[in-house]
Amino acid sequence: MREASAVSEPARRPPLPFPAKPPPGPFRRDFWRSPLRGPWLASFLSSALLPLIVICAITGFISHAAYDPDLGQNAIVGPGGIGFDLYGFNWPTNPAWLYAFTQGLHVVAGVAAIPILLAKLWAVIPQFFEWPPVRSVAHMVDRLGLALLVGGSVFVFLTGVQNIGLWYPWPFNFVPAHYYAAFVFLGALALHVATKLPTVRRSFRERGVIAPLREDLQHTRPEPPSTEPPGEHSSAPTSPAAPTISRRGLLATVGAGSAAVGIIAAGQAIGGPFRSLAVLAPHGPGQGTGPNDFQINKTAASVGIGPADVGPSWQLTVRGASEMALSREDLLRLAQSTQSLPIACVEGWSTTQDWTGVPLAELARLVGAEGSDSLFVESLQQSGAFNQTTLNAGQIADPRSLLALKVNGADLSLDHGFPARLIVPALPGVHNTKWVDTMTFRTA
Repeated sequence: MREASAVSEPARRPPLPFPAKPPPGPFRRDFWRSPLRGPWLASFLSSALLPLIVICAITGFISHAAYDPDLGQNAIVGPGGIGFDLYGFNWPTNPAWLYAFTQGLHVVAGVAAIPILLAKLWAVIPQFFEWPPVRSVAHMVDRLGLALLVGGSVFVFLTGVQNIGLWYPWPFNFVPAHYYAAFVFLGALALHVATKLPTVRRSFRERGVIAPLREDLQHTRPEPPSTEPPGEHSSAPTSPAAPTISRRGLLATVGAGSAAVGIIAAGQAIGGPFRSLAVLAPHGPGQGTGPNDFQINKTAASVGIGPADVGPSWQLTVRGASEMALSREDLLRLAQSTQSLPIACVEGWSTTQDWTGVPLAELARLVGAEGSDSLFVESLQQSGAFNQTTLNAGQIADPRSLLALKVNGADLSLDHGFPARLIVPALPGVHNTKWVDTMTFRTA
């Protein structure tokens, strides 16, 4: 009997891959002592965060559609992308503020989500230090999903904020990296929501949705760790400290921070009298009064264009059924149109100015290209992202689409695209090509 027991004991109890006793520090449950942490707080923050992430996701994919990725080399992730670049429709020109609205909403929602995301990570940080770190294959998959969720969220929001500030301290291209990472983040989020929804329901059922917000500091009590199912790690403390702030105080602080940064982002997205609210935004309140004194991302010097490149010898080449070379004086002698149109960039800022120039439809007529399917525009800028763009038929035909020569009654400055630039309603700012050199109208 003793021999049988000796043989069967290892089969009944295989050796653990990790020591049973957790190492000192954050891997021990009594290390995390805040009495505010627990399933209810995590559930409440998740419920506040999810709508903002959904808005970011929808408007992000709308922004991708606005590039008309099936045209020319407009796709932000290269020709063919990852199979999600063909949306089945051409980006419209009405309303003219469409891209300014959707991209502004994308940035405002994303910035407003950051304080809530940080609070959510703080609320669940004990779960990052579970011990043992892996208990089973299913637990390992869950932990991998958590790593992708946290890593993806930090990458997407961090790179988004750095793009708003035009600061790129990395060797990769922001736009495709942000785009790809969004798929990883959203996939991990969908898995997380599906697995944690029972916890959210149980927490709200046991404690109420807003009942804990009625508790002042004196009546703030820690959540019991036993609210989680057996075997599931809880963020509630096992050795809680005395509270120094109530849950409603914490959430009010987070909410105020979210509203504040959201208003700052909205100030540069809405523009006009609201721009004074964008006190910390890189394209904030410093506007001045000159006709060319409004936002700009890339100066002429930053892309290697100087006065000699746009001097008296500059000519625009326009191709269609025939080909013409037009000087700036030739363009000014053509019928001019003035349109009040916004220009909006992926960073979330927008500004509306009065642009004067030659309608694209008129240029098409001059070279016998009426009814063209697309227009390929190339810039004097020889390198860098988006030194060319392709417009669809609706954008060519819209009478508000211009080859702009002036803004607010004055000649374009060199930084704003002198001698000529595109201005098309509802088009992403990066595709309103500056320093236009060649325009080629194409038909199927």
